[in-house]
Amino acid sequence: MSTPRPDLAAPHWLVQLLRSSPVPVPWNMVARAVVALAVPLAIAYAAGDIAVGALISTGALPAVLSESAGPYRYRARRLGGATLAATAGYLAGLLTGGTPALSVPTVVLVAAVSAVISAAGSNASVAGLQMLVFCVLATGQHATGVRVEVLFGYFCLGAAWSLLVALATWTVRATSPERTAVAHVYVELAAMLSATDEAVSRVARHRLTTAMNTAYDQLLTARSWLSGRDAAYRHLLNLLSATTPAVEASVAMVNAGRRPGREVIDHFVALSAAVLAGQPLPPPPPVPPGDPDPVLAALYAGLVRIGKGDDRKRREPTPWHRRLREWAGSLASGPLTWIAALRLTLCVALAEVVGLLVPLERSYWITLTVGIVLKPDFGSVFGRAVLRGIGTVIGVGIGAAVLGLGANGWVLVGLSAVFAGGIAVGKVRNYGIQSAFVTPLIILQMGLAHTGNWSVVLARLVDTVLGCVIVLVFGYLLWPGSRRPRVGGRLADGLHAVAKYVSHALVEASSGEARLARSRARRGAYRALADLRTAFQQAVVEPSAHGRQAVAWWPVIAAQERVADAVTEVGVTIGRGVPPPDPADVELLTAALGELAAAVREQREPRSMPLPDAEQLSGVVDQLESAFDAVRGPDLAERAPLGLVRRFLPYHRRT
Repeated sequence: MSTPRPDLAAPHWLVQLLRSSPVPVPWNMVARAVVALAVPLAIAYAAGDIAVGALISTGALPAVLSESAGPYRYRARRLGGATLAATAGYLAGLLTGGTPALSVPTVVLVAAVSAVISAAGSNASVAGLQMLVFCVLATGQHATGVRVEVLFGYFCLGAAWSLLVALATWTVRATSPERTAVAHVYVELAAMLSATDEAVSRVARHRLTTAMNTAYDQLLTARSWLSGRDAAYRHLLNLLSATTPAVEASVAMVNAGRRPGREVIDHFVALSAAVLAGQPLPPPPPVPPGDPDPVLAALYAGLVRIGKGDDRKRREPTPWHRRLREWAGSLASGPLTWIAALRLTLCVALAEVVGLLVPLERSYWITLTVGIVLKPDFGSVFGRAVLRGIGTVIGVGIGAAVLGLGANGWVLVGLSAVFAGGIAVGKVRNYGIQSAFVTPLIILQMGLAHTGNWSVVLARLVDTVLGCVIVLVFGYLLWPGSRRPRVGGRLADGLHAVAKYVSHALVEASSGEARLARSRARRGAYRALADLRTAFQQAVVEPSAHGRQAVAWWPVIAAQERVADAVTEVGVTIGRGVPPPDPADVELLTAALGELAAAVREQREPRSMPLPDAEQLSGVVDQLESAFDAVRGPDLAERAPLGLVRRFLPYHRRT
């Protein structure tokens, strides 16, 4: 297995939930968050009115919460859209705040719109969340006694400031994010080939897949918005495309249990440094004397190919009306978006009603908690509710205690800087960490216009608990299908992607179009497997049947990855003195993968399928048989929906 399987005897969902992602601290994002949020407070305090600085820094918060790594053009669209949506939501909340007859239906309507537009993509989803969050926050701003137009002006000023901070270095750094992404591919190649342990090499291969996906996404996104002078982006994209044969050969070597010479690893490190510095690429190392095996020969040929570059057809930008039509089609094609919108709207409406009934100051925090936790497409509802509860309880205690103890002046500015940096770290490490820092920051921003007291501590804690209870009870426990296992379909999709890769990789690519199709099929298969792993990591945090089923499927995910690696090992040797497999054998492999996908999708035991007995495909066949054994394994009943468990019990008695 490529990932350790959680221990069923332990609360695996809790371990997975509290686990922090082992990623480096994004110091550039930390610095931008500190400058965007703390500088307005510092300037306003120096000018004699820190409350104004708090209102301005509130406008900077949408961009900080929506920040992500990537090309400047991508970040400009993401942050600009989120800030614009937050501004619209804030204005709606300001205009209706203080009048429950207007504010309650406005918040409910914004929640529904927020959920629906999430189907348009990741950027639209982030924008929808910011619109809901700041609409809810604005409904409580009438308590400040400041005029609506003044509050809105401060918010817009903070929003403009945060966008300036986020994008200020665009003119001098230009293609730096894209160069970093391409260089990271070579770093991960060197790490994978340097690993001496199988488990470590598997993790390195996963990181290489992520690096490849990230680099392609960033470059294709950047180029799709360029109209003319795109020579730098085109060069990087050609370089990345030319690296594909070396990536395939490296994966094949690792899968075969072999390692290249140190000069190959050093060459990948040198390539990374050259790309980062924008310098000419170093020459590849010479081929070792003698007659190397086909996989090693493919690796050295791949190194030569990197130096020669590659050429790709220009990607045409997708017109805005086509993207709008695709989004409208996604809304009409299935009920998932509407179900998510209904759940969010219902729970937000319940939170608004509870907020009116609970005699707590500024109880809009209940609705805020519900909206953030239950927002669609951000992972497990159960997991986010628990992490939000833990993080917010900690954060509320910190933030409210700061106000209650009467901290002021530069102490508040310094604490705001710390909280801002913590938000940037939490975004990439753990949602609970992010909640623990964003909560006291919002409390400071919302409370600087008033005198803090210890009653705020109890109010914020009660509001947070009530919001999490509404989500867990009405959005999770009582919501139809929320705990139903639903992971088999994703596994089947991954198997179909691997089958497509088999049909392209195990034939001789005699033309440039065929080689490009094979490269795309390989990327599609490994991207599908990476997405599958991410989806299951989100699912295992649930203690319900859904989480137990995800745990039971882990061996099948690992088996899919091993099949793809074995196919890569065979594919890189074709055309280098090794003929392609018999087409009939390739059809047997794709048919077996199709049957395995159908069995997973239909939650049944797979039928026995004929497999090739050619020596060339023995590694692929061995891994495919392991995949069949994993599906038929002792966890089969755990994977099936509860109503189908009895159907599989006779098989378990046989085994």
